[in-house]
Amino acid sequence: MSGVSTSHKVQSAQITSIERDGFWVLVSKDGEYFVPFESYPELRTATIEAVFNFEFEDGDFHWPDLDVDIELEALKHPEKYPLRFRR
Repeated sequence: MSGVSTSHKVQSAQITSIERDGFWVLVSKDGEYFVPFESYPELRTATIEAVFNFEFEDGDFHWPDLDVDIELEALKHPEKYPLRFRR
């Protein structure tokens, strides 16, 4: 018999709303988190299509069209993850 193993918890995520200052992402079995554009400016100017085109695996978000990565832990505890921008 083939299929997905149910021996481990598989999480999924979806964007639930986009607001002027950021957007909300709902992670199954974990909660809803706000992604502020102030902290992630690459997402501010992205198209809606690019924002909705993301992958979520092992607690990591990846936006392939934008080359942006965010760890779920950074959304849960932003004070532990100071942002450093490189140019």
